[in-house]
Amino acid sequence: MTHGDVLVHESWGQRAVFATGAARALLAEEVERLGRSRVLVVVAEGERELAARVTEGLPVVATFTGVRQHVPMEVAEEARRLHRDSRADVVVTVGGGSTTGTGKAVALTEGAPLIAVPTTYAGSEATPVWGITDEGRKTTGVDASVLPKAVVYDAALTTSLPPGLTTSSALNALAHCVDSWWAPRANPLSSALAAEGARQLVDALPAVRQDGADLRARQAMLLGSYVAAVAFAGAGSGMHHKICHALGGAFALDHAAMHAVVLPHVAGYNLPASADARRRLSSVFPGSADPFDALLSFYASVEAPRSLAGLGLAEPDVERAAELAAEQIPSSNPRPAATRDVADILWSAWRGEPARLIPVAGPDLGEKEPGDTDDGH
Repeated sequence: MTHGDVLVHESWGQRAVFATGAARALLAEEVERLGRSRVLVVVAEGERELAARVTEGLPVVATFTGVRQHVPMEVAEEARRLHRDSRADVVVTVGGGSTTGTGKAVALTEGAPLIAVPTTYAGSEATPVWGITDEGRKTTGVDASVLPKAVVYDAALTTSLPPGLTTSSALNALAHCVDSWWAPRANPLSSALAAEGARQLVDALPAVRQDGADLRARQAMLLGSYVAAVAFAGAGSGMHHKICHALGGAFALDHAAMHAVVLPHVAGYNLPASADARRRLSSVFPGSADPFDALLSFYASVEAPRSLAGLGLAEPDVERAAELAAEQIPSSNPRPAATRDVADILWSAWRGEPARLIPVAGPDLGEKEPGDTDDGH
């Protein structure tokens, strides 16, 4: 955040290792480095075989496979009980953001260190942000205890991702970048990281879509998603993430696809009020006359998901979702966002309409200093 001539940027200590084809060996090294001898593995049922290969040779005492999106409270409690019953002293997650989030729920209350092995581009592994859904509301928070002590990135573990999920997951990572430009703790450092992460993702995703076996491009995607998440960890949750948290918690929509659908609509709302975000987005699409048009063209080129209705959000729930989300919009957002504004965004996203720039009505609102109000949590 900035206050006059003072700039404060908080970073989080973590070891990240990138090496294609070496996940098993590197994971063993990280468990040994932490001096741990009883491993709880957290993995979704569909990736259990993959996790078994990656953790082969480790002292695994239990495996939790009850992962569900948005980490329902009952799932968190079940994983915590297994951790206690097995007397595990380290949690290893192998999978996407929901898997990492389940491991974080364990670390939050049980005090166990966490090691993450991502298989998507979710980025949760690089942030101290946790989220748990209870009775239709997703609660998030920041706690150093949930930040994985180490992350092992292996591009070979992402080759089984279907093309559609690859695209949605990458756009979820891109959302970390864009939202970081107007988040409550945004500052020049987090914004520069976000721009670099966005460039990596925008350059690499078309190559991965063209050739799913391109491990160099997949590794670039992992690097981009990591940098994006580091930027997000420093900047906090902006308008985009607050809307998606409300949607995910209340209506259990697919996490990555939901972020992909909502992002251009929020960008269309905030970009007219943020010259800095426009400059940052322009750097991601050099040579483009209009960065917002470039973003929409990129979306079209990667066949991004477009409709919340297509993800299962019922028409009667759109207004309720707007009410839930509007309560959470940070006051540091570049322009005010009332319930009606959020509803208009969600209706466009629900119908699958092309995102559009929403002009700022009345006098120029000017540029708010990022981070000059609450932290958004």
